Amino acid sequence: MTIGVGGSDIQTELSKLSDMTGGMTPISLDEYKSRIDKACALMREHDIEAVYLNAGTNLYYFTGTSWYASERMVGAILTQDSTLEYIAPHFEISTLESFMVVEGHVNGWQEDESPYELFAAVLERRGISRGKIGVDEGASFFLFDGMRKAATEYEYVDAKPVTAGCRMCKSDSEIALLQRAKDMTLEVHKAAARILKVGISTTEVESFINEAHKAVGASGSSFCIVLFGEATAYPHGVKDPQILKDGDMVLIDTGCRLSGYNSDITRSYVFGQPSERQRKVWNDEKTAQLAAFNAAKIGIRCGDADIAARASLENAGYGPDYAVPGLPHRTGHGIGLDIHEWPYLVRSDDTPLAKGMCFSNEPMICIYGEFGVRLEDHFYMTDVGPKWFTEPSHSVDDPFGYVA
Repeated sequence: MTIGVGGSDIQTELSKLSDMTGGMTPISLDEYKSRIDKACALMREHDIEAVYLNAGTNLYYFTGTSWYASERMVGAILTQDSTLEYIAPHFEISTLESFMVVEGHVNGWQEDESPYELFAAVLERRGISRGKIGVDEGASFFLFDGMRKAATEYEYVDAKPVTAGCRMCKSDSEIALLQRAKDMTLEVHKAAARILKVGISTTEVESFINEAHKAVGASGSSFCIVLFGEATAYPHGVKDPQILKDGDMVLIDTGCRLSGYNSDITRSYVFGQPSERQRKVWNDEKTAQLAAFNAAKIGIRCGDADIAARASLENAGYGPDYAVPGLPHRTGHGIGLDIHEWPYLVRSDDTPLAKGMCFSNEPMICIYGEFGVRLEDHFYMTDVGPKWFTEPSHSVDDPFGYVA
């Protein structure tokens, strides 16, 4: 029997978990202000007069203002001189102000008025009558379309050089929050493995994981994928739940948020005794994951880590390229306030690796019709190279390293 898999029950494992969020410090006002200063420097570098930050993670990153994106325009305009002004429906102003960390004047629009004309009026009042306006790359098309029709005198450009330019490299405070979120999810993974038994359903496990994330201090799971048997071959699962059988490959991919920062960890292991086929594929996956990690050096292309993982798999007989059996997707993604964010560990990404960048490392092996193995851990770049947030799975027989 795989060590650490099975042998317990839901109530026992929930009772063992406790809040892990103590001692964590949210992002400070000074750090938000330093982010704005950096954004303004990048705006000057790219000759961008102002940037529109839409409700969502970009607005939260620069202002600490947590707000959801919807059909109503809610966001902020940041100008080169560090002036920040918000735009929101009149009826939301009081609520929006209560969420602000970085304060700024709120320009309100009534439901029968155009927020885009208000947007143009704010720019005009700020003395910006022409030039480039950066639009949050996460904003919906209808927002961009409304802006350009209301104010044709501006050149609208992608704000990514500013937003991603700030967000790609994490501060020590961000890395600490990411570390704790991942520590929390890893404990949930261990507990989830222990509740497995023949006949349990994937939906039962998903429900347990959500409650377990609450027990360690999160609001619940930010997402959860639980797969058994053949379904493990499909990276994001299948539409129908499965029932666990002896000898099944198990794949669990889940995460949570802490102060907005995400965890995202996948573990694959066998319920019962691994077959030689399962053992080989699992070991090939672990080797590929380590190849990507070892290739990650300061200054090299992000894409080179993907190339290293893919070469490892091709040497083991998978692929080539994106063909299956093998790795049909990129090796990894950046992570922070978004689960998937720039840059990416995919061979076409020329972004040089730099201190503070954080990535998933998950070169999954998919064998359609049989099973799949994904081992997903995350690392961040230091001055001397990559460092794991969570230690990779130890072995197919002892995935959590209890007797390592």
